[in-house]
Amino acid sequence: MTGVAAQLCGDKKEVESLGYHIDEEGVIYDGDQAISRLGVRKSILNDLSPAATFIAYNYNAPVDARVFKKEVRRILGEVEEECGWMYETWHPHCDDPNRVKGKINYTVWSDVFRCPHCGKDMTFWNVALDKKKKVLRNWNCPACNTLLSKRPSKESGALKVERVVETVFDQALGDIINLAQQVPVMINYSVGKKRFEKLVDSHDLLLLQKIDESEIVYSFPTDKIQKGDKTSDPFNSGIKTINLFFTKRNLSTLASYYEKITQLAQLFLLTGSIINISKLYRYRFSGKGGNVSGTLYIPSTPQENNAIATIKRKLKDISKIFFEKENKSIITCSSSNETYSSHANNYDYVFVDPPFGANLMYSELNFIWEAWLKLLTNKCSEAIINNSQKKELDEYQELMRGCFDNFYRLIKPGHWMTVEFHNSQNSVWNSIQEALMQAGFVVADVRALDKQQGSFNQINATGAVKQDLIISSYKPTVEFEKKFSLEGGSIQGAWDFILQHLQLLPMPTKIGGRIEIQSERTPYLLYDRMLAFHLVRGLTIPLSASEFYQGFSKGSFLMREGMVFTIPQAAAYDRLRLSAEGVQQLSLFVTDEASAVQWLRSQLAPETGDGPQTYAELQPNFLKQLHQERYEDLPELQTILKQNFLQDEEERWFVPDPSHQVDLDAIKEKALLHEYNELLRGKGKIKVFRSEAIGAGFSKAWAEHNYDQIVTLADRLPRQALEEDPKLKLYVDNARIRASKQPKQEKLL
Repeated sequence: MTGVAAQLCGDKKEVESLGYHIDEEGVIYDGDQAISRLGVRKSILNDLSPAATFIAYNYNAPVDARVFKKEVRRILGEVEEECGWMYETWHPHCDDPNRVKGKINYTVWSDVFRCPHCGKDMTFWNVALDKKKKVLRNWNCPACNTLLSKRPSKESGALKVERVVETVFDQALGDIINLAQQVPVMINYSVGKKRFEKLVDSHDLLLLQKIDESEIVYSFPTDKIQKGDKTSDPFNSGIKTINLFFTKRNLSTLASYYEKITQLAQLFLLTGSIINISKLYRYRFSGKGGNVSGTLYIPSTPQENNAIATIKRKLKDISKIFFEKENKSIITCSSSNETYSSHANNYDYVFVDPPFGANLMYSELNFIWEAWLKLLTNKCSEAIINNSQKKELDEYQELMRGCFDNFYRLIKPGHWMTVEFHNSQNSVWNSIQEALMQAGFVVADVRALDKQQGSFNQINATGAVKQDLIISSYKPTVEFEKKFSLEGGSIQGAWDFILQHLQLLPMPTKIGGRIEIQSERTPYLLYDRMLAFHLVRGLTIPLSASEFYQGFSKGSFLMREGMVFTIPQAAAYDRLRLSAEGVQQLSLFVTDEASAVQWLRSQLAPETGDGPQTYAELQPNFLKQLHQERYEDLPELQTILKQNFLQDEEERWFVPDPSHQVDLDAIKEKALLHEYNELLRGKGKIKVFRSEAIGAGFSKAWAEHNYDQIVTLADRLPRQALEEDPKLKLYVDNARIRASKQPKQEKLL
C-alpha cells in the first residue's frame, strides 16, 4: 500500500481529498505554506514473505483491466465446462417428479462427534442447534441423554465429546491418512435468480462419491505443513498437507484454473479467492460467514463455497485495483536487514509495518498462499516471537534492530521513518522503541490511529500498546552528529540535542477547535529522549532530571501549557492559541512512581491542571488513575508528595520552582540510593522493588562505568519488570553491551 500511496501522490483529486490545496503549477499547500509538489513518487517495496511481495507486485504493476477481465472470463468458461457438473443439485429434491437442476452456491459440512459415555456417533449440526438456529455450548446425547460439549466448563458438568476420525486413501499423496470426519448437511443453491436451501439428499451424496472416486488430472501443491505455533488446529483435524485444506470438488476446480492461467495477475485472482474456497471458511447461522483472522482454525461447520462462483465474484474486486499506473516501483523479496551499501544515505523516507511480536505468525498463515506460488518464506530472518522457531522477545528485538540498523544506513540524514505498530504487551512495545534508538533513530512523535474514524490522536507511551500506533522518528543531521561527537556527554551537547529535537518535532494542532497537547514536548519525555540518546552511545548523562527541568527556565526555551518550545516556535504557538477555544488535557495512567509524579505535576501546574490542591482533593482522582504494577513498591501518595512537591500555608501542594526542585531531588536521591545499596547487599531474586531507587542506582553506576553492577542486579529483578520499564531496560541492555567490551583491567580498577 506504500506503493499505491506513492502512485496516488500524482493524483490531484486524491491529494485534494486530504485537505490540501494545489495551484496550477502543481505546488501543494497546507494552508498558506507550500509543502510539496504533485507527482508520482518512486518507491522500493520489500517484504520477507513471497505472498506479501506478490500482493505488492499486483497492486502496483501496470495491468490492462479490460484485457485481464476478458481473458479470465474465457478461462473460467473452460473451467466451468470441465467442473460445472460438480456444483449441480436437484430442486426441490431428487425424488420430486417435477425436479429441475439448480446450481450450488455453497454446501455446509459438519463435524461428527462420539459420546464418551455410550459411544454413540452424532452429527454436530443435528445436535448442537436450537430451534432459533443458535449453536449450543452444551447439548444432550440423543442416545443416553448425557450432557455433552466441545469445550466443557467446570461449572456445566458436561463431558467432552470425542472427534470421530475416518481412514481414507489420498490419491494425490498415494497414502492412507486419518482425517476428522465431516459430512455434508445442508445446501444453498440457485434456480435462475432465486436462492433456496435444502438438506442433502441421496443424489448429492452420490455426486460427492463420484467426485471422490475421480482423479484430478491437473497438478496442484501437496506441500507438507511444517509444525508451528498456529498449526495445531489443522493437525488435530488430520490436515497435514496443503491439498487437504480443500474439498475434492474445490481442489479439482482450483487445479483446472491453475493449469490454464498464463499471467501473474490471473494467479493473483486465485490467491485472492483461496481462503474463501478452503475449509477455513465457516458457516454462520447469524449471517455472512468467513474465516477466523490470524489463525488456521478449522470450524465444526465449514462452508464449502462454489469455487467457480467465488473466483468470478473476486474478479470484480480485483479488476478495480488495475487502474492506470506509472511503473515507478521496485519490488523485492528479502529480509529488511540485508545491506545494500550502494544505497547508503539515499532514501528520502521509510515507512515500515513490522511484525508485532507474537500477534501474527506470518509464515505459517501465508503457507496456504505460498504453496500455490511455489515459494515459501525464509523463516530464519522472520522477526516474530514464536515458540516453534525458538524465538523469544530478545531474538525478536535483535532481528528488529538489524532491520532498523539497515534503514538507518539507507535513509538520508535529517529525514524521517514512520513505523506502524500494534501489540497488547508493553514488553514488545518497549523492545520496538529500544531497537529504534539502538539503531540511532530519535523518536519524535507517537500517535494512535483510530481505525473507525480514520483519525490520529496524540498519546502517551503508557497504555499505548492497546492501540494501533504511528511512530515517527528521524535520523540526526550530519552537522549535528559531527558537533555531538565533540560535545557528547557534556551539558552543552545535551542542550544541543534538545534544540535539534524541538526544531524537528511537529507543532501542536487544533482538533475540534481545541489544541492537542503534544506529549513529546513535555519536559519528562524530552528528558527520556535525551537520556536514551546518550545511553545508546555509551555516554555519561550530563544532567540530572531536576537540572534538566531547571534549564527550561533559561532564555533558549519557553513553556506553554506544560510543553517546551524554541522562541520562534513559542511565537507560532501563541498565534495558534489565540484562534483556539481551549487546550485538551493530557491523560496519564499511574503505574509506578515516575508516572505518579508526572500525573501530580500535571494536576498541580496551573497551565495544565487545577493548580495547588490539598491531599484530600488529590487522593480520589489519584486512585482512579492508579494501575500499579504488581512488582512495583509504590510509596504512599503522602510520601510522593513530600519528596517531590511543596506545601503552602493552606496545606495545598504545589509544583516547586526549579531552584527548590533541585534541592528536593538531592534529598530524594540520597534516600533512593540508600534503598538501592540495601538491594545490592541482598542475595537472591527481588520480587518487589521501588523502580525509582533502581533507576537512581543504575544512573550512578552508569556514570561510574560500573556496568557489571547494573547487569548483576538486573539479573535478580523480575524479567517482566525490566521488559516493561523502558528506562531500566535501556540501562540494562546498554550496560550488557558495555560490560562485554570493557577490558578486565578497567573492571578491576
